[in-house]
Amino acid sequence: MATVIHRRVDALRAQGSPALIARMRSGWAILADRQVTRGQCLLLPDPVVANLNELQGSERRQFLMDMAALGDALLAVTGAARINYEILGNQDPALHAHVVPRYLDEPEEVRTKPIFAYDWEQMPPFDPSVDEPLRAAIAMALADSAIEIGFQHKS
Repeated sequence: MATVIHRRVDALRAQGSPALIARMRSGWAILADRQVTRGQCLLLPDPVVANLNELQGSERRQFLMDMAALGDALLAVTGAARINYEILGNQDPALHAHVVPRYLDEPEEVRTKPIFAYDWEQMPPFDPSVDEPLRAAIAMALADSAIEIGFQHKS
C-alpha cells in the first residue's frame, strides 16, 4: 500500500524538498508540513516499512539513534524545554517519527498533551521563506549524524 509516507520518500529521493534537513543513515529528516510548534520535524525511514517492529537489529537501532540525534539538534537550536517523540502510524500506516520541540510558553491546555491535541488546521504551514534559517541551523547541528546535509531540490 502506498501511503503519504511512501510518496514523500519517493519525492525526496527524486527531487529533494525545501523542507529537507538531512539524509540520515536510516532515512530523511524534514521539517513538518505544519509547524505546530516551531521546529517540528519528521524522520521518514528509507526504505519505508509499516512500523518500528519491522526493523530488526542494526536498522532498528539506527532509526532510533537518528531520531534521538534529530531531537538533540532541535533541543540545541530551538531552546525548547524538551523534545517529544511520537510514533503512531494510525492514520498513515507507515513508520515515521514526529520529533517535536515543546516550549514552556505553549498554551496551558495543550502544553502537557501530545502534539495532536492542537488544532492542526490553525497552525502555520511550513514556509521556506520563513523556515529556511531554522532548517539550516538544524542541518548544521546534525552534521555529525547525517549522510548528507541540506536542501536538494531538483525541480
